[in-house]
Amino acid sequence: MSQLRFALLNAAHDGEHTRRNFRREIDADLVEFDATDAHLPDHTDFDGIVVTGSRSSVYWDEPWIPELVDYVAEAADDDVPVLGVCYGHQVLAEALGGRVAGMDGFELGYNTVRHRGDDLFEDVPESFTVFTSHGDAVVDLPPGATLLAENEHGVHAFRDGHCWGVQFHPEYDVETAEDVADGKRDRLGDARVDEVLDGITPEAFEAACEAKAVFDNFVAYARDVERGQEAAAAADD
Repeated sequence: MSQLRFALLNAAHDGEHTRRNFRREIDADLVEFDATDAHLPDHTDFDGIVVTGSRSSVYWDEPWIPELVDYVAEAADDDVPVLGVCYGHQVLAEALGGRVAGMDGFELGYNTVRHRGDDLFEDVPESFTVFTSHGDAVVDLPPGATLLAENEHGVHAFRDGHCWGVQFHPEYDVETAEDVADGKRDRLGDARVDEVLDGITPEAFEAACEAKAVFDNFVAYARDVERGQEAAAAADD
């Protein structure tokens, strides 16, 4: 069985953790593009596309952001499976006609999310633990999109055709969670960050590992799409 080929659109400004985490979790050949440098593919001929997190906001006036949004919209139009994570979730929402806005607060640390069932959440408990880090949220879903998961902070997952967005970070390891939390001191203050760091325990990480199934489920879905395309092509011969 051939390896699937995914485009990894890395929107992290310091991509070391991001690169390591996604390459560990996604069983596919990842072709990486630095989205923050406007380095994007000139085609959508991939088995899937993954858009990572970022410290940016989709509504910031930076030239690389609309280019990324437009590329994701093109990929979705071409029926390429897309998975957006955190910032990537928000990019996908904008690309498909939804809306993202700043939150009143900031969700940081291990938190509980509930999903409503979908292929992406197969083998993930209905109520599950994930690491979250975001001050923006999808406030209007794209037309026709289905809400899949949420908590008191808002939308945590949606689906639109072959495309999924998840607001949480299923890819994080403990080192990443600690570094991300520690980097929020200027914004959230020492007391809030120290509380979050105290909650980054082996037990919390182990619980959050249940959500990593979304990566295998996305790869399995992309594989099914590939098989369907191959069968259709064979039927036309």
